Amino acid sequence: MTTQNEMHEDTPKPNTEFDELTKIKYMGGHEYDGIKELDNRLPPWLKYLFYASIIFSFAYLMLVFIFEDDSILQEKEYQNEMAAIQQAQEQQDIEAEKVVPIPKTEAQILGEGKNTYDNTCMVCHGKFGQGLVGPNLTDEYWIHGGSMEDMTNIVLNGVIEKGMISYSNQLSKSQIESVLIYIQSLQGTNPSDAKAPDGEKYVPEVAQTPEES
Repeated sequence: MTTQNEMHEDTPKPNTEFDELTKIKYMGGHEYDGIKELDNRLPPWLKYLFYASIIFSFAYLMLVFIFEDDSILQEKEYQNEMAAIQQAQEQQDIEAEKVVPIPKTEAQILGEGKNTYDNTCMVCHGKFGQGLVGPNLTDEYWIHGGSMEDMTNIVLNGVIEKGMISYSNQLSKSQIESVLIYIQSLQGTNPSDAKAPDGEKYVPEVAQTPEES
C-alpha cells in the first residue's frame, strides 16, 4: 500500500521541468539561447579527486606552517642550495691549494715580464726602458730605491705626485714579480736616447758568508 508521503515524493513538483530524453531535471535560471542546463550529478571519480585535493591541501599547509619542512619551503631550500655551493667552492679552493705549481723557467719569467712591461710600462718608460715621461730604468740611479722591495712598493702604491699610479688592482702578484725581474734585466743595456740619470745610485747588498762576517 502506497502511503501519501511516498506518492508525494514520486510526484514531480509542478514547476520542475525534466528533459524528455534523459529524464533529468533542468536547473532553473540556467538557460541561454534556448539551451537549458541539466542538473547532472558529478561522476564519482571527479568527486573523489575533489576530496583528495582538499586532503592534500590540508596536509601541505600542515607541513609548511606547522612542521616547516625544509624540502617544501622555497626560501630554506634556496639557503640550503647556496650553503652547498659555498661548501663545494671552499672544497675546490682547498684542493687547489694542494696543487704544487710547476716552477717557471727564467725565459718564461722574462717573457711574461716583457709582455706586462710592453702593455703597462712602455708608454712612460720607453720601449727599451730608456725613459720618456718616467725615469730611465737601465742605469744604476733610482729615485725611490732600486731594491726588489722598493720597486714592488712603488708598483703597489704608486707615486701620484710623479704621475705613477698604483697597479695593485691591475696586476697580479705573479705579473708584478715577473715585470720587476724583467726591469732588472735591463740594467746596463745602455739604449740610445736614454734619459739622464736621476736619483741616487743603488748598490745591491751582497750577502756575506759566515767567514766574511
